[in-house]
Amino acid sequence: QVQLVESGGGLVQPGGSLRLSCAVSGIIFSSDRMGWYRQAPGKQRELVSTVRTGGAANYADSVKGRFTISRDNAKSTVALQMNSLKPEDTAVYYCNLRRNLVDSWGQGTQVTVSS
Repeated sequence: QVQLVESGGGLVQPGGSLRLSCAVSGIIFSSDRMGWYRQAPGKQRELVSTVRTGGAANYADSVKGRFTISRDNAKSTVALQMNSLKPEDTAVYYCNLRRNLVDSWGQGTQVTVSS
């Protein structure tokens, strides 16, 4: 059972940037899919971005061009660089690892975009 720990959330003004990081206990296999999801109050958890080994990534339409996901299998980490943040990006962000169709989750980190 892997454990995921997120960090880097906080309060930022609209237009600002934050970088979220996720540390994974143990080894990230090249076949693992890594990703970030978010859940805003009163809403369902939604996919933000995923990345596979080699860099193939996909993004929700709402974050395309603003967010960039990256992974480092050697360091067992995945990161999400978030630029041009908007109030609607406010949510708890969760790190996700999918291995053999089984999902593991972090505890989440709060991101609040507000002036």
